[in-house]
Amino acid sequence: DRPILSNEHPLRRGDIMRTIITAAAAAILLASQSTALASEPAPALIYKPDPGEELDAETLANINNFLIALTPQQGDVALKGAEATINIPSTHYFLDSEDAQSILVDAWGNPPDPEILGMIFPAGSTPLNVGSWGATVYFSDDGYVSDEDAHKIDYDDMMKDLKKGQKSNNKWREENGYEPVDIIGWAETPFYNDETKKMFWAKELKFGEAELNTLNYDIRVLGRKGTLVISFIATMNELPDIRDDAPAVLEMAHFNPGATYADYQPGVDKKAAYGIAGLVGGGLLLKKTGLLAGLLLFGKKFIVIILAGLVAAFGAVKRFFMHKGQDTNT
Repeated sequence: DRPILSNEHPLRRGDIMRTIITAAAAAILLASQSTALASEPAPALIYKPDPGEELDAETLANINNFLIALTPQQGDVALKGAEATINIPSTHYFLDSEDAQSILVDAWGNPPDPEILGMIFPAGSTPLNVGSWGATVYFSDDGYVSDEDAHKIDYDDMMKDLKKGQKSNNKWREENGYEPVDIIGWAETPFYNDETKKMFWAKELKFGEAELNTLNYDIRVLGRKGTLVISFIATMNELPDIRDDAPAVLEMAHFNPGATYADYQPGVDKKAAYGIAGLVGGGLLLKKTGLLAGLLLFGKKFIVIILAGLVAAFGAVKRFFMHKGQDTNT
């Protein structure tokens, strides 16, 4: 039913070409604007001392110089090597793998980890504020995780098995100079969403004689070739905040078309050696870290170091920046 364009049509050929060119230019401009919005950095991080915290001007300057060097991002962020995208709203910000290394290694004193894809933080806080959570982002390339057992698992029985297994792991820990870790129980019972192929769970852990228990809050997004692993680093004090934020974080991550769970091709794609039970119970780690899996049960070996003394670690962070100031003056 569209009109046939000809020389006799009121819209002449020259006008048609100008219209096409104008439309194309507009489309290019719109695409460039969309790209700019997607890659536009979030506001720079500025440290605001915690209530009751007193910092001298030089230490505060050192902290802010460290933070200014970071590039927080919002919008659609591509996760390299994972065929996935994470959409960061204005309520949060994302630090890429390089910046995440700076936080974990330079500020928090952990070993480098080249596998980390980035970290998520709530807007209005910095990685150096006490009581602020951060979530690490990884991609496990173990393959497609079958969810056939997702609704057949008795998580109360699983917790009993985890506690028994941790007793044996603690023997190894103590023999190798690590403090024991006790699994108190589920802080959030595992929940799997059949439609989104996403799940979450949380464990409460106690490190040695620490007065404040550790929170191990995990999110998993299942894909065709592997799993996105998002782990919150926090203490039990942060559970209410994380419980409120977890649904939003859960919505942020998704696999790109062609790499989704529904795109899996049996007999062609790699299949993981474990299902949902293994994912929650630690099968992901057992394959990758051997004996060290007994130390962890929640993601990566450096996280143990962070969580074991999270509050004390932030005190060390402040001292680190104070020493930097002193070193600069010498």
